[in-house]
Amino acid sequence: MNIASIKAAAVAAALIAFVAGGAGAQAHLLQTSYAAVGAETSVPYGWVDFCGRRPEECNVPRLAAVDVKLSAQTWALLDRINRQVNAAIEPISNFDHWGTMLDHWDYPVDGKGDCKIYALYKRKLLLEEGFPRQALLMTIVRDLEGEGHAILTVKTDRGEFVLDNLSDEIRPWNATGYRFVKRQSQEDPNLWVSISDPAKSSLYAAQ
Repeated sequence: MNIASIKAAAVAAALIAFVAGGAGAQAHLLQTSYAAVGAETSVPYGWVDFCGRRPEECNVPRLAAVDVKLSAQTWALLDRINRQVNAAIEPISNFDHWGTMLDHWDYPVDGKGDCKIYALYKRKLLLEEGFPRQALLMTIVRDLEGEGHAILTVKTDRGEFVLDNLSDEIRPWNATGYRFVKRQSQEDPNLWVSISDPAKSSLYAAQ
C-alpha cells in the first residue's frame, strides 16, 4: 500500500467514526480539504459531444452551489455506488470501444467503457438517489503515470472526495497522488474551471 492509499484509508476511517458519532476521539484525525478552483477554462470535447447526443442531460438551469451533508448513511451510499459501478463495467480503452481517438463520453450502454463512462454512470446513479447535481462534478486529472484520467468529485461539507474506477476506496481528493486539471462548475455543469495545485487548496481541521 502506497502513502496515498494509507492516507486515504486513515482519513476514511476517521470520517466514518466522526459521522457515526465518535467525534471526540477522531476529530483530530480528520481534516477537510477543498480544491482551489481558478478561472473558467476549456470544456472537454467529450462533454460537448455527450451534450450533443443527450441534450436533456445538459440543458439544465444554473443553480446555486450546494455541498452534500456527509453522514454515515451518505458515506455508505457513496461507497456502494462506487463499488457497484466499478464491478459492473468491463474496462476497455476509448479507441478499442468506439474506434476513435476522440473522447467519447456516454453511459455504459453495452456494459463496457473507460474512465469517463464509469464517472458519468456514478454521477447518474447518485442523481437518481437524490444527490444535488451541484455536488457531483466530472473532473479531469493526470494520473500517477501522467496520463489523462476522469473521475467524479463529490463535494461535501467535510471536504471533497473522489469516486474512481481505479480504486474501490473513496479517497480525499488530495490523497490520490493525481494532478488535478479541471472540473465542472458547481453552478453550471456546462462551464468548467481550472484547479490549482493541492498545496494551494483550502485545508482546515474539521470542527
